[in-house]
Amino acid sequence: MRDRRRAALVLAASAAVIGSLLTVGQTATAAAPDAPARAYALDDGVTAPIFSYGDAIRESAWVLAPDFDGDGAKDRIGVDIIRPAEPDGTPLDVPVIMDASPYYACCGRGNESELKQYDADGNPVKFPLFYDNYFVPRGYAFVAVDMAGTNRSTGCVDQGAESDIGSVKAVVDWLNGRADAVDAAGEPVAADWTNGKVGMIGKSYDGTLANGVAATGVRGLETIVPVSAISSWYDYDRYQGLPFSYDYPSWLSSFVEQERTENVNCQKINNQMAKTDGDETGAYTEFWSRRDYRATPIPDASRVTASVFITHGLQDTNVKTPNFARWWKVLGDNGVERKMWLSRLGHVDPFDHDRARWVDTLHRWFDHELYGIPNGIDQEPPVSVETSPNHWVDSDRWPMSTQTVSFSARSDGRLVAGDPVAGSQSFVNDPQQSEATAVAPGDNGHRLLYTTDALAHEIRISGSPVVRLRVSDPAKTGQIGVAVVDYGIATRVLTTGDGARNLATESCWGESSVADDACYIDVARRLGETPLQVLARGWARLDGAGAHTVDVELTANDLTVPAGHRLGLVVVAASPSWLVTVDAKATTYTVDLGASELRLPVRGDLGFTATASGLRVPDELPRGTVPRATGRQLPR
Repeated sequence: MRDRRRAALVLAASAAVIGSLLTVGQTATAAAPDAPARAYALDDGVTAPIFSYGDAIRESAWVLAPDFDGDGAKDRIGVDIIRPAEPDGTPLDVPVIMDASPYYACCGRGNESELKQYDADGNPVKFPLFYDNYFVPRGYAFVAVDMAGTNRSTGCVDQGAESDIGSVKAVVDWLNGRADAVDAAGEPVAADWTNGKVGMIGKSYDGTLANGVAATGVRGLETIVPVSAISSWYDYDRYQGLPFSYDYPSWLSSFVEQERTENVNCQKINNQMAKTDGDETGAYTEFWSRRDYRATPIPDASRVTASVFITHGLQDTNVKTPNFARWWKVLGDNGVERKMWLSRLGHVDPFDHDRARWVDTLHRWFDHELYGIPNGIDQEPPVSVETSPNHWVDSDRWPMSTQTVSFSARSDGRLVAGDPVAGSQSFVNDPQQSEATAVAPGDNGHRLLYTTDALAHEIRISGSPVVRLRVSDPAKTGQIGVAVVDYGIATRVLTTGDGARNLATESCWGESSVADDACYIDVARRLGETPLQVLARGWARLDGAGAHTVDVELTANDLTVPAGHRLGLVVVAASPSWLVTVDAKATTYTVDLGASELRLPVRGDLGFTATASGLRVPDELPRGTVPRATGRQLPR
């Protein structure tokens, strides 16, 4: 990781308390008269809970942001704040942990869908999630921001574009003295209690906001921790020209606007999104470039100065894995300090799937990035991957592939490591065929299936497979879908419930108040023995009748495939379990095997056993083997 060479300052909030907690080798330095104190104490190398959560200051402000909705008035962005009380009236100078969200009123945050709560006078009394309970006693402020158009903010939602990102950026500007804010009475409010160092965190839409704000290059944003987050809304709503659903941007925006307290009419903006989102062509247009944080003028990954700690589930079928994989690469290309956790679950927060280790890691990360504490986290391996259930592997890079192996499909159904040979095969599109049916072994004229011999050794697939297809069809608008499958019985993290299940116990992380407790339901992995697992998926639109050569970059993964298993390549047309069906006819698709191949990123010996004895896979697949379509999803 890049060394930012931040100074670690330990200043006194209470000399007696801090003196008793200081780690050996640390000293307490008194603040200059009338100067604010950056207050923390170290206990075993991490910031200690020296402030009272019950006595913390809880307040609200409304940041005056640009007029993104065009109504002639500045947008007012609701900001709820909880911060340590100043001891003996001594002003503090603390960093900020921020979670900006559209869900604080409509849907809730976390596994228990917690909402913000206010007293009769409108003052905040409950902040969702554990960040306030845990970090405020340790010398941090927690700021919960209502994205424009939601909860107590004015303005409108625009699914990841200028309003969403700009409204949250304005709060970072306010925390650094570059924007104005008012209280409920309209009086000016200054953030004179912070040093301006901000760390943004959040899952799904919240983490997406963190990505987008970081890509503006705003000063004062020191780090972001995007959890299961979007880096390109095109990659969330589309896959190579095929929509996952129609009119999603306008639907999602109107959905999260429904519980706001301000009476603002956003129908014009929602209608404009529905008109310009390009469902009919699925093309990547200017509409989508404005919602792509990786490679657009502003926001743009080249502008990121904050460090980035990514966490994502490798079985996330909501915010699919290209969102983290492509973001990780472009951040690296631009020299951004990076760290990453990849779990075997789906759309699940690491606070739920590995709680103790996550809180410890996050604590050290924020200490290092926001307080400049030299705790060595920047010297540790930056990548941690769960390559099989509960088995984590650390590394200094990602992906971990050491070779890309080309496989060719043969007319006899074999998938062979080597150059393609001449041949062709056809199948008939079934617009109702589920993925579970498409990947199941047995005779099926509505897909093509090719399998390798049994693996002689365990291998690790790490990265994004690519399938090149030369395919012909007579449809005006056709579609193709491909999947790489691990055929073999094993205990896996199931897809049901995103691989997580609630337990009958709970654990507490931080301090509680009457209105806001720090205790949360414990969660465990949902494990089960299954006969197969889809490792990677991808789809592509085929415009115009005739022959097409298309490269489909599949969803990224990182896992081990045991010896004795077989790898399979499945080719279909319509994929109603996932995508809008643009070819709803019994169209015949023909694949030119001599011009098609699978390129697989592999680490390990690919040696196969001497003979292939066919697929020993049950015809009936248990629940949880393949996810089912659930219609429109919320990125939450």
